[in-house]
Amino acid sequence: MNLINDWKVLVPMALLLGLMPFFPEPHLWGKLRWVAGGAHGMQALDWLDLLWHGFPIILLARLGVLRAVGKKTTE
Repeated sequence: MNLINDWKVLVPMALLLGLMPFFPEPHLWGKLRWVAGGAHGMQALDWLDLLWHGFPIILLARLGVLRAVGKKTTE
């Protein structure tokens, strides 16, 4: 099974990894607000953390675009 093309795997990954921890605010949301505010004080580990939490959402968006333009992906 090709995991990066399976929406049944990507949706839970995007919801869980992208939103963990759920309280007080999702981690990815906090990082994106930090970047939108100019990313002052962000170090390499913060950028890698942003990539780690955002990667499943990027893969899910990629899959949506591929399906929208009609490219076939394995299920």
